[in-house]
Amino acid sequence: MIAGRADQAAVYYESPVTGASRTITYAEMLELVARFAGVLRNLGVEKGDRVVLYMPMVPEALVAMLACARLGAIHSVVFGGFAPAELAARIEDAAPKVVVAASCGVEPTRTIPYKPFLDQAIERSSHKPDRCVILQREQVTAEMGERDLDWDECMQPGTVEPAECVEVVATDPLYVLYTSGTTGKPKGIVRDNGGHAVALTWSMKNLYGIEPGEVFWAASDVGWVVGHSYIVYAPLLAGATTIVYEGKPVGTPDAGAFWRVVEKYKVASLFTAPTAIRAIKKEDPDARELEKYDVSSLRRLFLAGERLDPETYKWASEKLGIPVIDNWWQTETGWPIATNPVGIEELPVKPGSPTVPTPGYDVQVLDDQGQQVPAGTEGSIAIKLPMPPGTLPTLWGDDDRYVSSYLSAYEGYYLTGDGGYIDEDGYVYVMGRTDDVLNVAGHRLSTGSIEAALAGHPSVAECAVIGVADQMKGQIPRAFVVLKSGVNIESDEDVEKLRSELVARVREEVGAVAALKLVDVVLALPKTRSGKILRKTMRQIADGQEAVVPSTIEDPTVLDTLRPVLRKE
Repeated sequence: MIAGRADQAAVYYESPVTGASRTITYAEMLELVARFAGVLRNLGVEKGDRVVLYMPMVPEALVAMLACARLGAIHSVVFGGFAPAELAARIEDAAPKVVVAASCGVEPTRTIPYKPFLDQAIERSSHKPDRCVILQREQVTAEMGERDLDWDECMQPGTVEPAECVEVVATDPLYVLYTSGTTGKPKGIVRDNGGHAVALTWSMKNLYGIEPGEVFWAASDVGWVVGHSYIVYAPLLAGATTIVYEGKPVGTPDAGAFWRVVEKYKVASLFTAPTAIRAIKKEDPDARELEKYDVSSLRRLFLAGERLDPETYKWASEKLGIPVIDNWWQTETGWPIATNPVGIEELPVKPGSPTVPTPGYDVQVLDDQGQQVPAGTEGSIAIKLPMPPGTLPTLWGDDDRYVSSYLSAYEGYYLTGDGGYIDEDGYVYVMGRTDDVLNVAGHRLSTGSIEAALAGHPSVAECAVIGVADQMKGQIPRAFVVLKSGVNIESDEDVEKLRSELVARVREEVGAVAALKLVDVVLALPKTRSGKILRKTMRQIADGQEAVVPSTIEDPTVLDTLRPVLRKE
């Protein structure tokens, strides 16, 4: 059948939070996608129409995305469980003909009903979708309304004619994915069909070393760009097998969760965020859980989504005994800007660097005047135009904002918004967002370098450094550290001893100019759902400003707990 993959697994579904698992072959996946495309077509969805998806990590999310692509419709996935106001903003902007949602999402400690959120969002939005297709899950069954249809009823064999592929041109939009904007209004990143397919197919073999038939696991969520690119499109375009995992790196049921899945499905490469590895390291610092599983199929661990600190790199490398490879990219680019191109040539790893620019990206480091700086000098990382295939051609319905946000800072360059440097060997070092650069008495210091020093302390599981306003020096650094499990800090003397050790480490590794004196031990750091620490929000609270809390925050209570600590001198 077609490319001879009819009986090969296309999708492995593994849900430790519900106890479900399932294998879907390529033939089965094709049949499901064609049938759901028929459902959407019957609801009036045509080429160019938008469909908003509000789904948890279940195979039906992939079916719905690919069904939209089959019709030439534009899907816009909103992270399952997003608050009604944020979902409403996306429905307002995308103006979907249909919304596809599940009745609930299942977390390790709770079940989140989605349907009430969806109903509230539609009520808030001036745009109303014609229909909502609801996947009913047994954990929470949704109450259906007039515009709602049941997924299972719609998909009954014989009730719908499968849809054939609709032809599109390479530059037609495939999807819109919203990312936080500095104005508070989300930015709709547009991805086109042709360049996206070319870039992702090419990347599987050349950047990730994955051959057809192998199992590639991106432990992310379809709500994020990593999920779009490397759970859904790239593995299936390349003839590999992908994993849809509804669970966490720890707590479902323990810190061995990832290793159990690797053993069960003979995963060749695992792609996740450094946060996930730090969570595993915090719960299981000696990797006792890892010893219970045969992970010999795993050739490489790829990490992306935030800066890979050297300490996490070192721990993963030592415990797994395989190459640990950093990626640096953005929602806007859709695939790596810099990585170790293992399918072309596996380069020596330098901890703290995602290695070299990916073919197609002309990465340069510029000063404030837009001039290239010498090797080893920090500046603003930019990409010389033209951008390679697969990167954003514009923002949805807002070309002017696209130009002002990305193309206006430096003539002829795309602004990444990240700061860093390129060393003499051409290795890229991304030290954090440009607004994460500290200016301490005229000295530019990246939070990344201070965090790397702190993370090297044996008691520290993870940390964040922010620059806070100081009358004397302009800015001074403040550090927040989370301790590893089993580290007991019981008295003020213990805290003071740890603080002194951390200050000494920074002084030794970064220099006295860092002037770190403020170190707080906290239980957790506020993060987005994709694992990025909310340094900007923390800094705004510490400086007494109106804090912008992004809609993507994982657990707002963490930030609430931290507020009194941030506000103290």
